[in-house]
Formats: sequence, C-alpha cells, structure tokens
Amino acid sequence: MVAYRSQQRGRGDLEQQVFAALAAGGRPMTTGEVRDAIGADLAYTTVMTVLARMQAKGLATRDRVGRSYAYTAVVDDAAVTAHQIHRLLDARGDRAAILTRFASGLSPEESRLLVDLLGADSEAGPA
Repeated sequence: MVAYRSQQRGRGDLEQQVFAALAAGGRPMTTGEVRDAIGADLAYTTVMTVLARMQAKGLATRDRVGRSYAYTAVVDDAAVTAHQIHRLLDARGDRAAILTRFASGLSPEESRLLVDLLGADSEAGPA
C-alpha cells in the first residue's frame, strides 16, 4: 500500500493527501482505510473530520457502510489544487501582490498558457 505522508504538513496538505489516497484507492474507502493509506501517525478523528469537510465541499461523496461511511473522490487533483489556491488567496490580504509574485515565477510556456486561458475565458463572457 502506498503511504501519502510527509514529515511536516502545511495548511491544506492533509486534504490533498486524503484526496490522493481516495483517488488512488479506486473504490469507496472508509475512514480507517484512508488513514492507513496516509499513515498511522494521524488520529482517526482527524481523518474523519477532513473527509466530512471534503464531502461538505463537494470534493467527495459518502455512502453508509454498516455504522460508518465509505468515501469516494469526485473531482480530479487539479480541481483540489485550484480550490486550495482560491482558499489561500481568500485568506491573504493583497491578491494583486500574491498573483504578481506567482506570475513572475511562471515559465514562458506557462505564461502563454495562462494568457490563452484567460483570453478564452473572457471571450466566453460572464457566467
């Protein structure tokens, strides 16, 4: 079984690790199975809380299995990462400074891709 652990987790890292374990499992997984896949250093209740929050955000579904729930990932890893970027932007004060720093670190190819994506988004009009 693959372990999805790190020595020191940053904010949002645990949610990504839980998501990765669900996605790699390829089937509905109980809280205990997810915890085992991530690493036994986590409390069962910690993993249960993360799974419940992911379900509330629409990132996972859950089905009753006996007295517990089995969870399934419903979005891909890119969507989870994008969600976390939005959360970080919401939590910080100066979006322009953060986005400027981010954009300055992009490669020329990534910059072109971002410009193309933004152009396609603006051509589509408001949602």
